[in-house]
Amino acid sequence: MNLCNLKELGKNVKLVERGNMEYIQTMQSPLGKLTASSDGDNITGLWFENQKYYAATLEKENEVHDLFVFQLVEKWLDLYFAGSKPDFSIPIAPKGSPFRQAVWKILRTIPYGEIVTYGDIAKQLKETQGMNTSARAVGGAVGHNPISILIPCHRVIGAKGKLTGYAGGIDKKVQLLKLEHVSPEKLYMS
Repeated sequence: MNLCNLKELGKNVKLVERGNMEYIQTMQSPLGKLTASSDGDNITGLWFENQKYYAATLEKENEVHDLFVFQLVEKWLDLYFAGSKPDFSIPIAPKGSPFRQAVWKILRTIPYGEIVTYGDIAKQLKETQGMNTSARAVGGAVGHNPISILIPCHRVIGAKGKLTGYAGGIDKKVQLLKLEHVSPEKLYMS
C-alpha cells in the first residue's frame, strides 16, 4: 500500500486550522502509551510515555484525533506491532540541529531487522558528508531522536553488540529488536 492510496482513505477527515500549532494524540501500543505530535501535515514527534526527552511541553488541549497523519501512524504502528514491516512511509519533520538531522537521516536507512553501531554511523557521516565525529556524538543525536520507532534509533547498538541507552528504556529497545527478529546472539546487555 502506498501513501497515495492511503490519502484516498482519508477524504472524509475533518480539516483543522493550521499555523504554528502543534497537535498531539495519544495511542496505546503493546509497549505502553505513545504520544505523537504533528504540525498538521507531518509527524514531528513520537514518544513512549515518560521517556527521556519526552514531549512534556506539549499542551494537552491540543489533542486531536482526526488528523489524517495520526491515522497513518496508528495504521503503521498496528502493522509494525503485529510483526509486519509496513510498506508505506509516514511524512515526518523532526526538529533538530543540522548534525542531528544528518544522523536521523542515516537512521531512516537502517533496514528493518538489522542493526548498526554508533561507530558505523560516525564512519558513514565522515565518508558521505565529510563530518569528523565520534561515536559518542552520534549517540547524543540518536538519544535525542524525537520520533521513536519511525526513525528507528532502536536499531543502533554499541560496539561489539553492546546494548546501550534508548530514551524509551532498554527493555523497550530489546522488545523492538526481538519484534524485528534481530538475533539475540548479536547483542549483549551492558
